[in-house]
Order: sequence, then structure tokens, then C-alpha cells
Amino acid sequence: MEVVFTQDVPNKARAGEVRRVPDGYARNYLLPQGLAEIATPEVLKRLHKITAVGDEVRVRETAVMEELASGLDDVSITLTARITPTGRYYGAITSTHIAMELAEKVGREVERRWVEIAEPIREPGEYDVLLRFSTEVTATIHVNAEVEE
Repeated sequence: MEVVFTQDVPNKARAGEVRRVPDGYARNYLLPQGLAEIATPEVLKRLHKITAVGDEVRVRETAVMEELASGLDDVSITLTARITPTGRYYGAITSTHIAMELAEKVGREVERRWVEIAEPIREPGEYDVLLRFSTEVTATIHVNAEVEE
């Protein structure tokens, strides 16, 4: 099914793009969420306006994300967890733990999906973690993983 994206969908398309997507994806997710419309002649006539609105929203969101990234760049957080006799954590420190601690420290909501770690932290140490707010806006934070006493 061909659709016109009315909003940016991360890792899929930007607003105003015409793409062929699986029928189920369009019917069950894109169309009900208002992220896309079926590519009819009427919608294609409005394509220029949809693209302009998407660009305007993207510029506004990028400015907000850049402000947030500048405030979070080089922030340090400390997380603690219990360790096994072998020196590894019983569980792991995940992106959810990092996002919750960071939000508590800065007093602002931080989404889990912004935190990019290759795999969960399983051993105490110091780690640099990348926060990706959008394709162009990133920040790096320092995570100190310590042993819980």
C-alpha cells in the first residue's frame, strides 16, 4: 500500500514522503495513529503543504532537542546494584535505569529510547553513554556503575 507520511516516523520516513509499506503496518499502525494517509490523488495534491508542515515541526523539535542535549552533555550519574561473588551484577543496568536516574538528576523527563547502549551494563565501572535525541542531535553522559553496599 502506498501512503503519504503526515508526520516523521523514526527510522521509517519523514513527513511528506510517499512510501510503499506493508498493508498491515499501514492499516494497524500508521493510519489509526494519524502518521500517514493513503496516497490518493487528493492527498498527493496536498503533498507540498504536508512537507512544509513537517519541516516546520522538525525545525522546532530540533531546537528543543538541541537545548536539552546541551544541558545533558557531560552530566555524570551514579547507579548502584548488588553483585555476585564473581563480580558481575545480579541483573544489569539497562537504558531504563539510566533514563530514570538521569530524569531524577536533571528534573526533566528523559525517554528510555534516547539512551543508546550496545548491551546492558553487567559489571561495575565507568561508562560513556550516548543519548540520541534525533538523527542530528546527540549528547554523551558519564555513568558510574558502583557496587551496592
